Amino acid sequence: MKKILLVEDEVNVVSFIKKGLTEEDFEVSVALDGNSGVQMALSSDYDLILLDIMLPDKNGIEVCKELRNNQIQVPILFLTALNTADNIALGLNSGADDYLAKPFKFIELVARIKALLRRASQGGSEAKAKENVYVVANLKVDDDSKTVERNGELISLTATEYRLLVTLLKNKGKVLSRVDLLESAWDINFNLATNVVDVYINYLRKKLDSAYEPKLIHTVIGMGYVLREA
Repeated sequence: MKKILLVEDEVNVVSFIKKGLTEEDFEVSVALDGNSGVQMALSSDYDLILLDIMLPDKNGIEVCKELRNNQIQVPILFLTALNTADNIALGLNSGADDYLAKPFKFIELVARIKALLRRASQGGSEAKAKENVYVVANLKVDDDSKTVERNGELISLTATEYRLLVTLLKNKGKVLSRVDLLESAWDINFNLATNVVDVYINYLRKKLDSAYEPKLIHTVIGMGYVLREA
């Protein structure tokens, strides 16, 4: 039985989620504030954490950062009413793996949980290509060590930025729509706000392209994005 930690302060939401997930054969523990959530996550083993952003004592962003800083690597799914692209990107950049905007349908929550657990069971990343080192121009990505270099200089990416980059690399020269990128990089098949992809493409460009030549990440107007040398 998979163990889930639910960090949520709205009692009605807690009751709804816990009842539904228990019926889906998950074991659910509950923390009603951020500090309790951190303490429980650090003291027990969980397979996944459901984390509200608006929490007493310590908000979900702070909780997520603290857990990642303490090497807690289990999947974290944000539950949030703050569903603008900037807020979503802020949450994902803090170390979360996915987000779900309130109000949500329970069937979608279960699907997101199962997708994250499936990814985690595969070693925390998508299935690797035959070659684990990708080289395009002066960009080198080692998918075993999860390192990224441009012109010999190490570049630090968040987990979400890294998954997006590898998706582009695996499809070098192929134009990928925003929906393609959501489904491949985020493993989501629902109607996520596609402008989140634009936000992360901008993050990648600032880190990978702004100070280097040639530019590798290109926009194909009305169609999506492609990684190529020219």
